[in-house]
Amino acid sequence: MPEGRGTGREAVSGPDGGTDRDGGLDADVDAGRDAGGELDRGAGAGEPMAEIRQVARVVLLDPDDRILLLHGFEPDDPTDTWWFTPGGGLEGNETREEAARRELAEETGITDVVIGPVLWKRHCSFPFDGRRWDQDEWYYLGRTDRTATHTAGLTDLERRSVSGLRWWTSEELSASHETVYPTRLAELLRTLLDEGPPSAPVLLETERV
Repeated sequence: MPEGRGTGREAVSGPDGGTDRDGGLDADVDAGRDAGGELDRGAGAGEPMAEIRQVARVVLLDPDDRILLLHGFEPDDPTDTWWFTPGGGLEGNETREEAARRELAEETGITDVVIGPVLWKRHCSFPFDGRRWDQDEWYYLGRTDRTATHTAGLTDLERRSVSGLRWWTSEELSASHETVYPTRLAELLRTLLDEGPPSAPVLLETERV
């Protein structure tokens, strides 16, 4: 996981319930939130230069065009919460798409998925779980007929930083006042549903927190 935390916060809301909401995120770092587009690779005062983590994420939609998001929080401060897309860092010689499928299975239990094109790319840099994460993230479109989830594949860090999952409609996302990453997800999702996938991946703004 971690999802980079951004300085900009997208409002997201909607009912909390739902039988599909198991908690969990790839969170190893992903719970660490999404920060916006390209990252500032420079370290802050006294901070060592962080390695750029290659990340694959999935914008997973169900037959009703709802998007699946995980609910993350800072391990040392459970009141600091946000929502983010499934995904995480590449392992070994994985391709981005292979990492996207693996992370989705680990974090949500969903393996019956059609992975489509890369929708968006972004770089972000953020603090999470006592360290700084610098990430190069690709967001793939995913489609599934399955809405039930389970989180048996979560890592220890993810279990300490993810409280659940939830399917959101575009309208719920736009009306919500909760924090969600990437920044502008509600707007990006609405455009995707109205116009279809872009002809080439959209580069989102860079963000460093």
